Amino acid sequence: MLPCIAIGQDQLQGTILEANDENEPIGLAGANVYWLNTTVGAVTDIDGNFKISYKTDYTKLVVSYVGFTTDTIAISEPKFIKHWLSPVSNLDEVVLKSRKQATSKSYLQAANVLTVSSEELLKAACCNLSESFETNPSIDVNFADAVTGTRQIKMLGLTSPYILIATENIPAIRGASQAYGLSFIPGTWVESIQITKGAGSVVNGFESIAGQINAELQKPMTDARVFVNAYGAANGRYELNTHLNTALNDRWSTGLYLHGNMRDKKFDNNDDGFLDMPLAKQINVMNRWQYTNLEKGIVSFTNIRYLNDNKQTGQTIFNPDTDKLTTNAWGSEIDTRRLEATTKFGYVNPEIPYQSIGAQVAYSNHKQESYFGLNTYNITHNSIYANAIYNSIISDSRHKIKTGISFTYDKYEELVVDSEYERAENSVGAFFEYAFDNVDDLNVTAGIRIDRHNLLGTFITPRLHARYTPWEKSAIRGSIGRGKRSANIFTENQKMFATSRRINVLNSGGKIYGLDPEIAWNYGVSFLQGFNLFDRKADITLDFYRTNFENQIVVDYENPTEVNFYNLNGKSYANSFQAEFNYNVFENLDLRMAYKIYDVKTQYQSGELEKALTPKYRIFANVSYETKVKENGGQWKFDTTYNWISEQRFTNTSSNPIQYQLPEYSPTVATLNAQVTKVFSPKFELYLGAENLTNVKQDNPILASDDPFGANFDTTFVYGPIFGASYYAGLRFRIE
Repeated sequence: MLPCIAIGQDQLQGTILEANDENEPIGLAGANVYWLNTTVGAVTDIDGNFKISYKTDYTKLVVSYVGFTTDTIAISEPKFIKHWLSPVSNLDEVVLKSRKQATSKSYLQAANVLTVSSEELLKAACCNLSESFETNPSIDVNFADAVTGTRQIKMLGLTSPYILIATENIPAIRGASQAYGLSFIPGTWVESIQITKGAGSVVNGFESIAGQINAELQKPMTDARVFVNAYGAANGRYELNTHLNTALNDRWSTGLYLHGNMRDKKFDNNDDGFLDMPLAKQINVMNRWQYTNLEKGIVSFTNIRYLNDNKQTGQTIFNPDTDKLTTNAWGSEIDTRRLEATTKFGYVNPEIPYQSIGAQVAYSNHKQESYFGLNTYNITHNSIYANAIYNSIISDSRHKIKTGISFTYDKYEELVVDSEYERAENSVGAFFEYAFDNVDDLNVTAGIRIDRHNLLGTFITPRLHARYTPWEKSAIRGSIGRGKRSANIFTENQKMFATSRRINVLNSGGKIYGLDPEIAWNYGVSFLQGFNLFDRKADITLDFYRTNFENQIVVDYENPTEVNFYNLNGKSYANSFQAEFNYNVFENLDLRMAYKIYDVKTQYQSGELEKALTPKYRIFANVSYETKVKENGGQWKFDTTYNWISEQRFTNTSSNPIQYQLPEYSPTVATLNAQVTKVFSPKFELYLGAENLTNVKQDNPILASDDPFGANFDTTFVYGPIFGASYYAGLRFRIE
């Protein structure tokens, strides 16, 4: 969704900052900004920025924040303002200081949204988007299999296909890019990430089931003119990121974003004859254009991006020149080329407050050529996406509406072992969303959309989010929503090709691989309470979500020699409970802890079973500390993250020969990551870190690694780290 971009005479923009002795530009997140004697208000974002409706009748702007002096600012015209709030103090009081939070939760939004800033992303190596969630308890990260090195994410106990993943609110990781797409977005390109639990907004489409993840990219107008990040790791991985931004004039800016990574060393630390990590090369280039015309209320972004990604994995003796698709040695190559172009445009009518229009158009061509042992898998996916949005109000700014139309087109061509599949999907939809925003105590966002899809038919998607504040620093939220999607069973489950299993699609007469679409309802409640503990800021969050499938494409690995796809016949659900505690222990030291319980079950042909390789319990802890910034900008930063996951169910292997049988459950796993950053100045910093400091390694992650072309070969039984401890170092350099 393109944000409502009201940058004309009907809107005032600004930044609220904390006045402090060090003159640091610390934005105040969550400050209240409203016009005196009106109900028109706004709340600052994680960086202290705000936008608020403006009329010539509005002359006094009130800014308030707990622990700070409330100020009233005289406004005569809608010019950008920057205002510093002073902490409440006198001779008998202690000055209260706050810092910009790297991760923030809103007390005022209807949806349960967590915003992760670029500061949070710098706490870990964060080489790509799939690695951006290591310090966040809401997203679970693990390896998908034992050979490709691909990291998969889960939310609310469900894998990424059930999460709508977007860049700047344009759906991005879908279709052919579902398996590896998260690794195609470099971490340094990301400005912030918004994580929404539960069904998202109808504006973004009908596919979201478990939640939404939106990555906002760096803006050429605000990003550093020159930024360089160099990274090297003991596991043989090297990366280089370079941002080059130029302001052509006061309206046009452009940025060239360059990313390259490689791994050319072979590692086999567990002596199973297979590479622990694939050999890899990636070239990723994006040219980004930004146009802003404040006088006419116009803003637009245009991106053109090209990616070439190559991976080689398998046995250490594998040589693709002589062994490709032979039984000489087991090996795999995955070559991906992707071209995409996106544009976003926003316009505000200067004469009518809160009235704006936005448009988004995206095209991508994704081509993957790959083989896994003797299994070939190729896919070409051409995609077109368009969305037009109209924003306005009813009566006053408490009643907001969004409406519009969207169009999608997807053409798939697949070669699966020796079978060819081809299909084209297209849909046209219309949506309407109403938001009641009373700011102080109640928010409700209700949306509905109707879509006509050539394969899924005509259907309605309702979504509802509500927030109520019964007392200070609290938020009770509830949500309900429906999602529907066509499952791309082969590209979403590519790990099955790295096995000797037969692939069976139990055709039931559906229109997509002979299967029906997936349909699910998501329900959720959440409670957030902020408080002071020993005069330090703290908060606790409790949330429970349930996803209930009306139909699901069951991916059944319970027969160790087969993988079967079929429509759900019975129950399938995912229950997720999370308790999270955040505490500013003392100045510059923050603690984040979380405890999670999953109950994820599906009706298989062999009965109702726990979802395989999904732990029932998780414990998460993160501690971060920063020293005070010196006059020259120097600073130390320390960050440590601990993860513990309970045992996980293995799929049935009882019919295998005894040497290839696994126990019913895996061992528990505990990992520790840490990073130290030395900031020498605002321009230059060095960082040193380690992943999996506890050196936990899964024994025998590849089943039948000694017989890779035999009937029992399987690389999918991954429950923990394979490589062991990995150390890395890097530097960041910027010129503003």
